[in-house]
Amino acid sequence: MAAIAASVVVAIASAAQAAPTWPWLLLALAVLAGVVGFANRARLARWWRDARGPAWDAAVPGPDERLKLALWASGELFWDYDLERRRLHRMRADENVARSADITVHNREGDVPPIHPQDLPQVMQALRSHLQDESPLFMSEMRMDLFGNGTWAWVRVRGRVVERDREGRPLRIAGTARDITASRNAEYEHRIASEVMRSMSEAVAVLDWDYNFIAVNQSFSRITGYLDDEVIGQPLSLLNSSQHDRAFFQRMRDDLARDGSWSGEVWEVRKDGEEILCRIDTNVVPDASGQRQLYVLVLNDITEQKRAEQELRYLANYDTLTSLPNRSLLSERLSRAIVRARRENGRIAVLFIDLDRFKDINDSLGHATGDRILRAAAARVQQTVGAQHTVARLSGDEFTVVLEDIGSPQEAEQVAQQIIAAFNVPLTFGERLELAVSPSVGISLYPDHAQVPTDLLKHADTAMYQAKAIGRHTYQMYSESMDEKTRHRAILAGGLRRALERNELSLVYQPRMSLSSQRVVGAEALMRWHSHEFGDVSPALFIPLAEESGLILDLGAWAMRQACQTLRRWHDAGMAGLSVSVNVSALQLQRGDLSEVVARILAETGLEARFLELELTESVIMANPEQNADTLRACRDLGVSLAIDDFGTGYSSLAYLKRLPITTLKIDQDFIGDLTRDGDDEAITSTIIAMGHSLSKTVVAEGVETADQLAFLHGHQCDEIQGHYVSRALPAEQCLQFIRDYYPQSAFVAAS
Repeated sequence: MAAIAASVVVAIASAAQAAPTWPWLLLALAVLAGVVGFANRARLARWWRDARGPAWDAAVPGPDERLKLALWASGELFWDYDLERRRLHRMRADENVARSADITVHNREGDVPPIHPQDLPQVMQALRSHLQDESPLFMSEMRMDLFGNGTWAWVRVRGRVVERDREGRPLRIAGTARDITASRNAEYEHRIASEVMRSMSEAVAVLDWDYNFIAVNQSFSRITGYLDDEVIGQPLSLLNSSQHDRAFFQRMRDDLARDGSWSGEVWEVRKDGEEILCRIDTNVVPDASGQRQLYVLVLNDITEQKRAEQELRYLANYDTLTSLPNRSLLSERLSRAIVRARRENGRIAVLFIDLDRFKDINDSLGHATGDRILRAAAARVQQTVGAQHTVARLSGDEFTVVLEDIGSPQEAEQVAQQIIAAFNVPLTFGERLELAVSPSVGISLYPDHAQVPTDLLKHADTAMYQAKAIGRHTYQMYSESMDEKTRHRAILAGGLRRALERNELSLVYQPRMSLSSQRVVGAEALMRWHSHEFGDVSPALFIPLAEESGLILDLGAWAMRQACQTLRRWHDAGMAGLSVSVNVSALQLQRGDLSEVVARILAETGLEARFLELELTESVIMANPEQNADTLRACRDLGVSLAIDDFGTGYSSLAYLKRLPITTLKIDQDFIGDLTRDGDDEAITSTIIAMGHSLSKTVVAEGVETADQLAFLHGHQCDEIQGHYVSRALPAEQCLQFIRDYYPQSAFVAAS
């Protein structure tokens, strides 16, 4: 048998003479090993080494070298376990070297590293199965503490028995091991991601680089009607609706390519042809190779949500009985009309209409008939004034008409007469019921009688009651004599004219806090009036009086001078870096010489311009944006800062906001007051902060009073806060002492 084997080897060697490479060697040894048995392998190897000659030694790497290369290239660990001594020999090549010539092999002998208790039973079962010849290989994946530091690593082990005794009992088992922790973690994360995708209520789709579907979840099938095998391989355009043109979808792809994500609302088509409105969020992710991009789409069917929102919006703005605008929408439209009229130097009339003795009719004929009367009356008024004018129902039998662009008070009176005449024809209900109803009408005018919607409505209501008082079925134009409060305002206006002479006016200062530095960085100067005749008069009362009478010019200049002088004293007292804010009225801005007044006051007080900030409301700026922009630029050129006060409550144009030299946005306290309680106010506030930062503006929150409000503002990176949570408005000396002694409250520190 040995001779036969030797002959085979010689034949193989002869065949390999043209290319004496090491695979032939392995084949020869394999044949011999199989023929002559394991005991004669050493003698056979010596024989082969003598037979092959020195040329083979130079051309073929040695076994140790090949093993080093194999371990280094594969990243595997070679192990050899002595079953009798229960000792494990491990051999691993250093994988961190850059060249094969630098390979070093680390050998270690010792006990088997600890195996995780949960994995030990299945490992022992696999080992017994192999040792008992029930399986050709010992294979297992387990968690092991490879370094003895308590850290479990997943290891894949492969091996087989390599030595037995004369009775065939296993003596040694050898094989390889690989750390598969990373791949196991990746597989685990993949399973979690797959399960999350499967269980999500949102539709999820994965697209390839050509926008073809490659995977969808069950919710996708539920929402779109398409099963996975119906869309896999199909283009995304399968869902496209005709409500969007090709340019729309191209813009989506362009934005996605540029930004790596896209979000928006898109009309899609279900399998059954129904169109649904979807909220789509798309993100770009690389594929496994990292060479190409995949797209992950998350779709939500918001069709019913949008319908509900539209219904809620309708209910919030329209009267359900008559389908006319309600008080909320009327106030909004009237405010916008005032802004337009102020900008265009126009006039507005507000007509307040009340049906005479409607309560008696409602009580006698029933509420159902009363509702029919109200619907018929609403239609009669709208037909009379025309669709171009707003007709609203406030409550009960009260209606309001807003007439824009009227040339004179007489035009408003003519419309009132037409409304009254329209009701001379009885209201008809069906074929048998007719009912005569008469209205009383009150009229107020902008800007003749009031500057704001609430006052216009109040004056029109007062005039309507005057019309009822003189006999009903008529109209009255508002006059100051109708309202006792108007006379009181006139008396106040007279006292205000003497307030400066009597030294009745003063300034208080409300500190302004920086959220980043947690220090007071400035204060807002606020005017106060303590009259010898009327006591403390609210600024909400005397400031409008000053604006209407023109006194605001003198009062505004006085307040600015006082504030600058006070701040200069603070600087001299060692509080350098503080700034002061001063409110500027519409009249001060419209005069056009605001920059000259500011420059003169700065020169008189010696205050650096950068420490002065002028605050203006949105309505003041937007009254005449083009002219006001020039005035504001002139002020900005001096070096002073410019802030929009009560931001979010007016109707400023974002285009103008971008062009105006504004440095600061102050969020109105109406939004701050309901933070953490009103989702809409939170959304508005966070949006203003984000918009302000995107425009490189400083954002200040007014009216901060609670720790929760502070935490919300701090979390959304608002720059500064102002309000009673920091401090109330204080006289100058008390404010200076407060700033010196200030230490952030514990809630503020916690929020930081």
